[in-house]
Amino acid sequence: MREIIIDKNENEQRLDRFLKKYLAEAPQGFVYKMIRKKNVKLNGAKVQPETTIYEGDKIQLYLSDETIDKFIAKKEEVKSKIIPNIIYEDNNIILINKPIGILSHGASKEFEENIVDSMVSYLIQKGDFVPRIQKTFTPSICNRLDRNTSGIIIGAKNYESLKIINEAIKKGKIRRFYKTIVKGNIKKEFTAEAYLSKDEERNRVTIYKDDLEGTKKIETIIKPLKNKKGYSLLEIELITGRTHQIRGHLSSLGYPVIGDRKYGDGNINKEFKEKYSLENQWLHGYKVEFNGLSDELQYLNSKIFISEVGGKVGEIEKDLFE
Repeated sequence: MREIIIDKNENEQRLDRFLKKYLAEAPQGFVYKMIRKKNVKLNGAKVQPETTIYEGDKIQLYLSDETIDKFIAKKEEVKSKIIPNIIYEDNNIILINKPIGILSHGASKEFEENIVDSMVSYLIQKGDFVPRIQKTFTPSICNRLDRNTSGIIIGAKNYESLKIINEAIKKGKIRRFYKTIVKGNIKKEFTAEAYLSKDEERNRVTIYKDDLEGTKKIETIIKPLKNKKGYSLLEIELITGRTHQIRGHLSSLGYPVIGDRKYGDGNINKEFKEKYSLENQWLHGYKVEFNGLSDELQYLNSKIFISEVGGKVGEIEKDLFE
């Protein structure tokens, strides 16, 4: 028999979900079979898969150490070469400015540098995260950006923070703003609504005016910041957060994002590639405003964090609008 004491990073989750993470190498259905055969107890009593576990609870596994050790996932410490560009950090969260060309998280079994691994590697070196003493939790990100979109990534250092932030994002309480440059003059702020369909194989979206079968509603707030030389610098706020929403929606309205190879204007892209070596969309997640955070994260409510545009994209912004 092995006893597991639940700590704050496993607090308030279903028993079956915890066990599936703890015994990550076990065959599908093994966890439920253990519970059904009463090989799992909670605080010495029989339990159901949907039972919620809390900090301080004790789970008893009536299995051999050999079986348990065989099914516990081996944690490999990935040593990322990327040093995260940190905008803000405290005991609960970390805000990282993701550069263009880097994934938000690993996309396949083969390792590729990404923000999640760079964050975890940084926290391990700092001593804020020690994998060997964590049962199931690993620091995670709460939002994602496309590989070729730069901007603020929100990271959670503990399970409670991850849960609170994810819930606030789900409820639309955390406001996320982007800067982008488009061809065309937009003079007034407006809210655009449409419907989006995604082709998974091509990784491409199509925007429709009407609610068709298989589409999802999108809502985008478009605010012009500057206009010059036939281009507009925009602040975009996402009310819904769909894949490629900003790029696809703006293109459908006749305002293609410069550099966007998928939804943009080929002739415009060619001009910016020749002059600035711009290879991808000019899109930067530059501002986050926290609201609706509860419990341990209430101190972040109403706080705004900004990541200014730099490098090549910053040079384009200055040349066009200053």
